[in-house]
Amino acid sequence: MFDFIKNMFKPNSAQDTLTFVAPVSGKAMPLSEVPDQVFAEKMAGDGLAILAEGDTFVAPADGELTLVFKTKHAFAMTLANGIELLIHIGIDTVSLNGEGFEQLAEQGTQVKAGTPIIKIDRDFIISKGLSLITPVLITNVDITKSISAVETGNVIAGKTTVINFEV
Repeated sequence: MFDFIKNMFKPNSAQDTLTFVAPVSGKAMPLSEVPDQVFAEKMAGDGLAILAEGDTFVAPADGELTLVFKTKHAFAMTLANGIELLIHIGIDTVSLNGEGFEQLAEQGTQVKAGTPIIKIDRDFIISKGLSLITPVLITNVDITKSISAVETGNVIAGKTTVINFEV
């Protein structure tokens, strides 16, 4: 009897919609508007893009920071449910070889949603003529049942839900 009552209030993770928060403050936009074919055509994964207006990029969910690119222009996370995320800061920013990027969290550590990962020098990156459009992707879409991304409006780093998904 008590197990029945406990289970009534226990979330059923297989049917619950899970969420990610914005990794940076800015304006949400659909991936189809990203000026890079790999992202626009969802070859690297599904999600959304954010025209970054902030300078600190945070973890969009709880999980392991599995990769920070040597050039610090992108980072990847793996969540407990197996979902893999990629946050790619700007377009063609790999060409800066890490200049204008500061790593704030160590690869291999467990982080919580909202944990600062990378800080950028916005003025420097913009002065190089590079875009701060930031794709936020689930890269292993094959393990999801559905993905629904916010594609318009202002978002706040660590606060605004930008992706809903089911596994």
